Amino acid sequence: MLYYLFEYLESEYQFPGATLFQFITFRAAIAIIVSLLISTIYGKRIINFLRKKQMGESIRELGLDGQAEKAGTPTMGGIIIILSTLVPVLLFTKLHNIYVILLIITTLWMGVIGFTDDYLKIKRKDKEGLAGKFKIIGQVGLGIIVGCIMYFHNDITIKEEKVKTEIAQTVNVEGEEASDFNPAIKSTKTTIPFFKNNEFDYSDLITWISPEMMKYAWLIFIPIVIFIVTAVSNGANLTDGIDGLAAGSSAIMVLTLGLFAWVSGNIIFSDYLNVMYIPNSGEMTIYIAAFAGALVGFLWYNTYPAQVFMGDTGSLTIGGIIAVIAIAIRKEFLIPILCGIFFIETVSVMMQVSWFKYTKKKYGEGRRIFLMSPLHHHYQKKGIHESKIVSRFWIVGIFLAIIAVITLKVR
Repeated sequence: MLYYLFEYLESEYQFPGATLFQFITFRAAIAIIVSLLISTIYGKRIINFLRKKQMGESIRELGLDGQAEKAGTPTMGGIIIILSTLVPVLLFTKLHNIYVILLIITTLWMGVIGFTDDYLKIKRKDKEGLAGKFKIIGQVGLGIIVGCIMYFHNDITIKEEKVKTEIAQTVNVEGEEASDFNPAIKSTKTTIPFFKNNEFDYSDLITWISPEMMKYAWLIFIPIVIFIVTAVSNGANLTDGIDGLAAGSSAIMVLTLGLFAWVSGNIIFSDYLNVMYIPNSGEMTIYIAAFAGALVGFLWYNTYPAQVFMGDTGSLTIGGIIAVIAIAIRKEFLIPILCGIFFIETVSVMMQVSWFKYTKKKYGEGRRIFLMSPLHHHYQKKGIHESKIVSRFWIVGIFLAIIAVITLKVR
């Protein structure tokens, strides 16, 4: 909203400093500060409200150290993250931007699913909450929405075959447009890390049958989007098991995606780094900055010993947003690297369950690979304090983020 106000003041009255709001970097900096302030200042009030309403976590006995002390800790703290993200987004972004609209839809959609799950858990005083099939239906529904918008919306395009003449003279203040570039086109192309010719077109999975099948490429693209959204949101949910792990790891991933979004939306840097240029995607940088600030502010209350848990309200929302950002900037194949923490937590559960079922069927007694899954509980069972586990997971997350950034040039 403030963006439109200052745009009007600048155009009509030449208001001093109003032009700053045309810069994505300036608005992103303000967004992260505002979201950080909201989450830290008003976070405490929200926690007190949740405690007053007896929105405490019911802890299932798993035999973990310090587990009993966490009973009654307020959950639904994801509300802090959602509010702290949306307020600066509404203030500082171009609300007509399709990528911003897509992320707002994702935030509210997954937030409602997570909130419903948390509310039912508290109401029933158990850990079941919303039935798994309804969670999946909700995630699939979001995947369909995101896939359809990405595929059919006219404002979601890419630009190719850049002309190498006087780029700097034809670029606006944020490097978003240039007159001597080919017109934007609709495309299902994405990028694959570490490969020299790193573009891959999803339509190739169906056009090998016949070039006329191009118009049915959405039959391939949308299910892939559904799978990514579902997988990443569930991965974030599984990671949210000890204080600060999901929020801290997600902040690292989100900041890295922010760099990719800014580069992809800036025609100068995308050309220099030979990265796919995606018009208008730079506006997501402001959303990502606000989201990162909200996560860091939430950590103020979520680090050990946690004063609040994010619950599914937060974890499902975090996973959904990360997935949609990665898809929007055509970096979804980086998810196993950048979101490696989510990935290994999910894989550890799949391995544990599969091996247990296999050995039970074969030997009559289920056996385990890990002491407990997800993986962070395995280390808890080994006697490592959860704050040390979280710190080490963060270090691994930073290492993976660096590898992801390196893919900009290493091919």
